[in-house]
Amino acid sequence: MKPTRRQFLQVGSAAAAAATLGPRVAPAAAASAPSTISDAFPSHPPELAREMVGVSHGNVARVKELLAERPSLAKAVWDWGFGDWETALGAASHVGNREIGELLLANGARPDLFTAAMMGWLDVVKAYVTANAGIQRLKGPHSIPLLAHAEAGGEKAAPVVAYLKTLEGAGDRPADKPMAPEEIDALVGIYVFGPKPADAFEVARRKGGGMPGQLTVQRLEAAPRNLFHLGDRVFQPAGAEAVRLRFSTESPAKTLTLLEPVAGTTATRRA
Repeated sequence: MKPTRRQFLQVGSAAAAAATLGPRVAPAAAASAPSTISDAFPSHPPELAREMVGVSHGNVARVKELLAERPSLAKAVWDWGFGDWETALGAASHVGNREIGELLLANGARPDLFTAAMMGWLDVVKAYVTANAGIQRLKGPHSIPLLAHAEAGGEKAAPVVAYLKTLEGAGDRPADKPMAPEEIDALVGIYVFGPKPADAFEVARRKGGGMPGQLTVQRLEAAPRNLFHLGDRVFQPAGAEAVRLRFSTESPAKTLTLLEPVAGTTATRRA
């Protein structure tokens, strides 16, 4: 049976489309391609952003490697916990690593007030203060004050240090009221808030330096965050000025409640 005119046109259209688009990839060939694409694609893998921020504190060689592979990582940012956001450039700024700071800036990192303080850009710092009165009180990552960033910048940032010392609050750190040893003992422990193994906070004494008796908190398998005692068993995590952690009044404490800043999540001490 001869094809109708409509059938003839349909076959012709399909053939033309195939010629235009080229040969289709066979399902078997597509399946054989290596599955190395991140679930976050086309966003950068979160673990790579975290590494970039981490190494920007001092690992120049690794920073160069990552920038060679993905220059846009110069803009990487990471939340270390409770909203303690830090950029790669912010990491270099608060430790005073000018070499890494310059590498990041050359690859498109976005400078801010804390960068300007560390780099010694006095005119820029003054312009910020003139435009926004009181901005010198703003805290950087981990609640590190603006003056500390300038001091980390060394000799080249000395004029910024001198200027900031004339401004009230530029060097203020969060309040941290002292606690007696028995008060600290009453808070240290594991507090569970969910069914999974990592659904818990560990409260511990700070390792290494820092203020005597300072506590840290971390979700299990995550990074510890310093805690600043505001009084009456209420704490602020580093870098999260609006967040509060409140322990119950028993000794040892039975619960730990996270307030951000109103709605809370309560974790119960593990027996």
